[in-house]
Amino acid sequence: MNATLSPVQHIIAAHRRGEAAGIYSVCCSHPAVLRAAMQVALHYDTILLVEATSNQVDQFGGYTGMTPAAFRDYVQQLASAQQFPLERLVLGGDHLGPNAWQALDAVSAMQHAETLIAAYAAAGFHKIHLDCSMRCADDPAILGDDLIAARSARLCAVAETAAAQAGLPPPVYVIGTEVPIPGGEASLAQAGAVTSPKAAARTLDVHRQAFFEHDLHGAWRRVIAMVVQPGVDFDHSQIQHYQADAAQSLSEFIAGQPGLVFEAHSTDYQRETALHRMVHDHFAILKVGPAATFALRSALQALCAIEAELLPASQCSQLMQILDDAMLAQPKQWLKHYPGTASEQRLLRRYGLSDRCRYYWGEASVQAAVNQLQRNLDGLQIPLMLIAQFLPLQYEAVRDGQLANRYDALLDHSIGLALAPYARACNHNLAIC
Repeated sequence: MNATLSPVQHIIAAHRRGEAAGIYSVCCSHPAVLRAAMQVALHYDTILLVEATSNQVDQFGGYTGMTPAAFRDYVQQLASAQQFPLERLVLGGDHLGPNAWQALDAVSAMQHAETLIAAYAAAGFHKIHLDCSMRCADDPAILGDDLIAARSARLCAVAETAAAQAGLPPPVYVIGTEVPIPGGEASLAQAGAVTSPKAAARTLDVHRQAFFEHDLHGAWRRVIAMVVQPGVDFDHSQIQHYQADAAQSLSEFIAGQPGLVFEAHSTDYQRETALHRMVHDHFAILKVGPAATFALRSALQALCAIEAELLPASQCSQLMQILDDAMLAQPKQWLKHYPGTASEQRLLRRYGLSDRCRYYWGEASVQAAVNQLQRNLDGLQIPLMLIAQFLPLQYEAVRDGQLANRYDALLDHSIGLALAPYARACNHNLAIC
């Protein structure tokens, strides 16, 4: 084994040797999701790649209020509490570019993007997704691949310098021009078609040229993946399922590119057999986010139903109503994603697959309600019959002595069930599905 390679590079190298190996990326900042992800990674003996997006964590705090260094410390503290080995924890930065500053002119937006990517690299984020596919205020309506690649190379140079000055190993990079919208589609009608091999080849060529023009030959050797459209996506109520036949020519293309794999975004809600097949077809980096927080919300709602059966309404947390009130008070994160009447929007706020309520768990009123729910249930012996009614999969585990009958154990187990298929696809892959 080459000791100079990072855990991510080792897995990509193993995949390219023909081994049934891949990487799943958990794109989330919620502590319960990250705890569950650590438990899953321990169970399946995988590394854990945790990614922060450019609108979630930035030099100004993003919507989580955390800078890259603060996010690093936060995840590492969770890992220490879970006794998760830090050497198996990898941090990644997703959609790093001018995404958050598209309303500004390109010069200003790229200046912010440079500061952003320097902060990520200096904080030890090892896997960097260079994403300059979004247009700025004074850009043409459609950005050319050459401009996207030139901006990406410019940001790569900043990341290289920042990592070196921090005394850190050089990052690995993901490139691509056919990049899904951060946070998910408002409608599957907006989802892109499967990327053509011709388009993928052009993306690779223009990025290689841009890297070489910036004297980034060493960094180019650390480009491990391309983001393409594999034909998977989802919106608030529909799922576009993976079709291996439709992606066959794309899979054959990347097989001819030494050292490279594809990174698949928006793989949430895919069937487990499809995840196995995607890894087999060289979509060897699988990203998951909203499906994990959807599982979080589902479990919390079930726990609220148990709470309501055991306590008078005046003592209940009223979590789901408080969450909806927070969403109504600040509709920015869901309004353009959830069409329809007020009644239809109410259903989507609660149950939509795009899970826009994930942006609101950090609100003070919502967090206070979550804390009250936990206090209420921690003070009770939850009857097994209620677990059987509202959390039937957890009931089986509790009944069989595999799971503690506690709030945090029930919650983490529920989320873990959504993440486990990704770990199995990447570390227990079925070569033929």
